[in-house]
Amino acid sequence: MTATPTTPARPRPSAARTHRVPAPDGALLATDVQLPAGPGPFTTVLIRTPYGRTGHRAELAGWARHGFAAVAQDVRGRHDSDGDWRPYTTEDRDGTATARWIRRRPWSDGRIVAAGGSYAAYCALTLALDAPGDARPDAVLAAVPVLGPAETAREPDGCERLYDRVGWWTAHGGRRVGDPSALADALTADPQLLDHLPVSDLPRRLGRPLPGWTALWEAPYGRLLDRAADATTPLLAVGGTHDTFTAETERLWSRWGGPTARLLIGPWGHGLTAQPGPDADPAHRLPLGPLYARWARAALADTLTPGHRGVVALGGSPLWLTTDSTAPGHALPLGGATGLRLLGGPRFTADPRRPVRSDELAVAPEPSDRALAATGPLPRPLDLFGPAEVRLRARSATPSADWVARLVALDPAGHAAPLATGIARRHHQPGGDAEFTVPLGRLARRLAAGTRLRLEIAGHHFPAHARNPHTGQDPLTATEQPPSERELIPEGSALLLPRLERGAFTASVDPVQEICR
Repeated sequence: MTATPTTPARPRPSAARTHRVPAPDGALLATDVQLPAGPGPFTTVLIRTPYGRTGHRAELAGWARHGFAAVAQDVRGRHDSDGDWRPYTTEDRDGTATARWIRRRPWSDGRIVAAGGSYAAYCALTLALDAPGDARPDAVLAAVPVLGPAETAREPDGCERLYDRVGWWTAHGGRRVGDPSALADALTADPQLLDHLPVSDLPRRLGRPLPGWTALWEAPYGRLLDRAADATTPLLAVGGTHDTFTAETERLWSRWGGPTARLLIGPWGHGLTAQPGPDADPAHRLPLGPLYARWARAALADTLTPGHRGVVALGGSPLWLTTDSTAPGHALPLGGATGLRLLGGPRFTADPRRPVRSDELAVAPEPSDRALAATGPLPRPLDLFGPAEVRLRARSATPSADWVARLVALDPAGHAAPLATGIARRHHQPGGDAEFTVPLGRLARRLAAGTRLRLEIAGHHFPAHARNPHTGQDPLTATEQPPSERELIPEGSALLLPRLERGAFTASVDPVQEICR
């Protein structure tokens, strides 16, 4: 009997070893290194993280199995690294020292892929954009990237992202090891913690210091985005349509000046495939590790097609579409017979003492705290793919006003699911007409027949965003919050949706092929 040939088992990589890498001031940074089997030298994947390097050991082993040396490091002041934890302040310098240390190792071929998610993506990006030339990586993989303190704390026009920042700073600010339950515990002790004024007084109410809390709100916006045009390396930007930083992920990709830029967006939250949204399909469960390795090899071999390419999953279907599939905006007039029917009057009161809440979708039939409009049931499935926005004509009785647009899908049974939310801060001539746009970000959803769309226009989105006091004062330091009378002017107001026509496509593209093409 002839024996069946077998594929030789791939040699197992060696176990990770911990090193102490010196920073410029002598602080020692705890660093795990895992090498592939074989003599080397190897290209290195570098991950610098505040969330604990040991949590990346399975990831390091995965990179090593694909032939990369894999390095994970605790940033300064976190877990086993020396120094004080001051978010965003020393990552370029400490990353520079680490990159130079790697390039001096006998197992290194000199090439580095800077990789990471969330804050670790910030570490990778600041190394690529701020480090001296001899320390800069040869490629960057940024997943759900944080682009800097201001970008996490504010929307582009200034609206403060309250809940997420309080949660992150409470969990990690001033701590060597994070405490994910810190905010929940604080809210249990004081359910009105986020209602108290001024917002800037949060550390005192928590009873412990939050180093960097004040500087967070004073940081300049857009520094890394401005630098992105000068990038010289390939980029893979990865995000999710349910992630807080989706818009920043796309902006980074679109502005990147390196030879190639790839964008991958799925129906995921901040945890990517480990955190799928309710519209995720089995076709969206990508094996990200092998995809990343394949992209990295192609990027370093310079075999990627030059320029910007991207692929986005269409939630609620098995499809993946390229970014150039984006549909043109289709206007649904507010109050028109063929658009969005107003369910109540065009006037409402934005009262900071009773704000529209970001964590509730239930709405009274004719609410007084927001304007409400809805479509009839969709006669057939509808695919929305591309940027959406609300164009408003409106009046405010106060000199400063936030305008929140929340788009919700109601299934035939009446169950509500959020589609998109946008917020814009405007300074008004009290009582005068104003025309402006509230961006809703990218939509990538298939809506079933029978779905109705509900559009809410409100003055607050709390606690996701801090409450505008309407006086022109800083929402972080204000202690007075008078109500604001608002009025929508239906003529000239509309919801613009990127609606793909039926028959515009027939099959999904292969996301791995598109990213590595």
